Amino acid sequence: MMTTSRSDDPLEPPCADCDVVTVPARQGLEAVDILRRGAGDAVGLVLHDGGGATLGFLVPPGTAAAWDVPGSTCTETDGRGLRLTPAPPVEGSDWLLPPGEADLATDPAVLREALGEAQRLIEAVDGCS
Repeated sequence: MMTTSRSDDPLEPPCADCDVVTVPARQGLEAVDILRRGAGDAVGLVLHDGGGATLGFLVPPGTAAAWDVPGSTCTETDGRGLRLTPAPPVEGSDWLLPPGEADLATDPAVLREALGEAQRLIEAVDGCS
């Protein structure tokens, strides 16, 4: 598992330049559950928007260059607008898994697998309706 380690210096937040993978909330919540059931600590920090429509997973910088998961986007932050504090990092959002309760960044390969499994679960549930 590749995660960015926590910093002991609260004035210098680590992974301030993390990329953010944004997914629909339903798929993201399923993926969080999958990641937490797996290794337990496989999921990093997760944001949700104020309207509850999307979740954002912090991933290591550089992930956006190769991200190709359908139904999601990966955005480079270069540290712009991202604060790793207990306060909401971006206006109109809040932490689902805040700093201090999770690793900083989710391994992109692990996230990719969890998002795929989440999508398959959603399709199976929707197909039974």
